[in-house]
Amino acid sequence: MDTYITQIGVTTGDVILEFSYLVAAIMFVIGLKFMSHPETARKGNIWAAVGMGLAMVTTLFLHSENGHTISLTNGIVVVAAIVFGSILGIIIARRVKMTAMPQLVSLFNATGGAASALVALMEYSNPENSSALVTLLGLIIGTIAFSGSMVAYGKLDGKVGDIFAKWTTYFNLFLLFVIAALTIYLLAFDHDPATQTTLSYVLLVLALIYGVMFVMPIGGADMPVVISLLNSLTGIAAAMAGFIYHNQAMILGGIFVGSAGAILTLLMCKAMNRSLLNVIIGAFGGGGAGADKEHGAVKEITLSDASVLLAYSQKVVIVPGYGLAVAQAQFAANELVQLLESKGVEVKFAIHPVAGRMPGHMNVLLAEADVPYTKLVEMDDINPDMPNTDVTVVIGANDVVNPAALDDPSSPIYGMPIINAHESKNIIVMKRGMGKGYAGIENFLFFDDKTRMLFGNAKDSLQKLVSEIKEL
Repeated sequence: MDTYITQIGVTTGDVILEFSYLVAAIMFVIGLKFMSHPETARKGNIWAAVGMGLAMVTTLFLHSENGHTISLTNGIVVVAAIVFGSILGIIIARRVKMTAMPQLVSLFNATGGAASALVALMEYSNPENSSALVTLLGLIIGTIAFSGSMVAYGKLDGKVGDIFAKWTTYFNLFLLFVIAALTIYLLAFDHDPATQTTLSYVLLVLALIYGVMFVMPIGGADMPVVISLLNSLTGIAAAMAGFIYHNQAMILGGIFVGSAGAILTLLMCKAMNRSLLNVIIGAFGGGGAGADKEHGAVKEITLSDASVLLAYSQKVVIVPGYGLAVAQAQFAANELVQLLESKGVEVKFAIHPVAGRMPGHMNVLLAEADVPYTKLVEMDDINPDMPNTDVTVVIGANDVVNPAALDDPSSPIYGMPIINAHESKNIIVMKRGMGKGYAGIENFLFFDDKTRMLFGNAKDSLQKLVSEIKEL
């Protein structure tokens, strides 16, 4: 066998390396399968991480170029970088709050895009590089993913505001046209090395600007879709880097991330009733305001009245949102659920696809408090039961229960599917105040005749409710 391998110009190390990539790819697939359900998501992360670790180790020790393996000096540098990055990643992951998870995802997207763009930038002028188109695409996509993700991070963290005007759409389309034209020019004509390098840097700058301008106009309520799209771009850029280096593990990993992100983006667009084309040209969810109409009067409810209403109901639905995450009220919410169930009340959680500013945010948060997965009901499944619900408790959610999405054509969230809390018999809204939601628009559910406001920190309010119900 070894003799045959030698005759065809392939070493035993090459065979082991390619086999390790196959094993890593299988582990990626298993990891993705496990990550499709919250109950097995942690196991899925471990499988995927081990697969990536296997690919990194075998590449480090077995990859050869023209018969030469990596030098000792370069190997030490690579190992040091891996160790430093791993320690930094562990520290960040352990310290980040659940409410800051979207920002962390954006930051990770940015680093992945930057790495792929740097690979493409370095390899474009390499005379041995035979994949000019792939290299330029990697440079463009990686750079857009980097700058767009950094702006997304700033917007999610409240450091960057929206910039929306009609000219931004046309400017973004113009930038896309220039980037495409320059790419074709670089591919279609021969250039001396100096000109080629200069134009590649011009392309880099244009892609940086487009990434910024692409995300800037996007309204807050629509950021989950953009995060998903940027994640997909990062995966595609990584796949391009894999093609440059003929590395199957990078190609497969990038394809998995890119395709999963693309599928999630399409699902998010459907959930938000938005067009993917509008995302790409940067005219997505920006600007706009709800129609000017009478607000009506806000009616408050006391803790004692709320406790009686909940304790003597037959069916209660809780709609969690970003405010619940900020207050770290998931444990208090689960305590309330257990108490109500002990009194014979049926309780479920209604989960909107983008509740908490990120797909799956609420599922993870409630799983942290040991809420059974069977109690987490998706929007499409819970909405038919809303008219039969005695009390809907909205905890820190805003845009995902805003009726303007159904009946106000002038609203920027018009057409977005929502949880139909307004159809239930009674509504209790827990908020710290009358502030507007992430989309920055008024929620007329708060002025509904069936709605009662319970102001205060969500965690404190839930704990007080539990105490009141226990005393009944």
